[in-house]
Amino acid sequence: MFLFKNKKDVIGIDIGSSSVKVVQLKDNKGSFQLLNAGIYPLPPEAIVDNTLMDSSSIAKAVKNLVASLGIKTKEVVCSISGNSVIIRKIVLPAMPQEELEDQISWEAEQYIPFDINDVNMDFQILSPDSYDPAKMNVLLVASKKDIISDYVAVFSEAGMHLSVVDVDSFAVQNAFEANHDFSSEDILALINIGASVMNINVMKDGITLFTRDVQMGGNLYTEEIQKQIGLSSKDAETSKLLASESGNDQLRSVILKVNETITQEIRRSLDFYNSTANDNRISAVFISGGCSKVYNLINTISEKTGLTVDRLNPFAKLKYSEKDFDSEYLDEIGPFMAVPVGLAIRRVGDK
Repeated sequence: MFLFKNKKDVIGIDIGSSSVKVVQLKDNKGSFQLLNAGIYPLPPEAIVDNTLMDSSSIAKAVKNLVASLGIKTKEVVCSISGNSVIIRKIVLPAMPQEELEDQISWEAEQYIPFDINDVNMDFQILSPDSYDPAKMNVLLVASKKDIISDYVAVFSEAGMHLSVVDVDSFAVQNAFEANHDFSSEDILALINIGASVMNINVMKDGITLFTRDVQMGGNLYTEEIQKQIGLSSKDAETSKLLASESGNDQLRSVILKVNETITQEIRRSLDFYNSTANDNRISAVFISGGCSKVYNLINTISEKTGLTVDRLNPFAKLKYSEKDFDSEYLDEIGPFMAVPVGLAIRRVGDK
């Protein structure tokens, strides 16, 4: 959303709390070819509460991953989420885009809990207001300048240039729209569950209707497995993704309890949306992020919400060379790659 204008191709880099993910795509007249994809782990505590605590380690991880993939492109798109970003759907008097660009700082002051001079902002006009045609719905996105500066510094240290800063929820939406078929009438919930943050985005026909970030994710499983079973952090991390095959009843019991906790938070958010949406109720859910692979989570969400729940596949419609990519490898990493695929779809200058 925060754009620094030029028209070069970019790579999508997702800096998550546990790893860095990179995707490079080639745009072939509306379809995309996968050129590169990879994941590189980050040290524990490199990122805490969405804050870059160890910039040098993060920059080193980015540099190593990009070098290992042989990527030469230096222009980067990244994204932010959680308490790093403020997203508000606001109603303003109807006006042309150019006029709103001149007035947005003044209009946004009442919605941003910081000095307006200390934030980067962007906006998107969504639609005329259904209750008053003299007004319009606008999606406002803001982040403090010092947070953006931290990301600029990390990529600069890695020898790269940050061209676009997006938002995790919108990147996931890009990946979904490029890879899944849906009706313009469908109201869909896209839920990306990372290590520490869960992004919830309710959309219809490409327009965000509701978005929320929850400070909860895969680390909750790891912590509970450590506590209840006494495993190390590394072993707990591994075991949570292998519970389906392990047959360990104690492990599965811990995971099922955390599934209930995460599902309860999802249901609370979806119920809040549905309570304000009149007849425009959610029809299906798509899950991404590493947690989409966790034992029985998708079934639990489906049971508790009464909705069809599928895993988002960010590689479903991408073309790729079978010499360069093994389909089983892409299936394995797919749940982790929705955000970087969505970022790699962006081009500098997009709105």
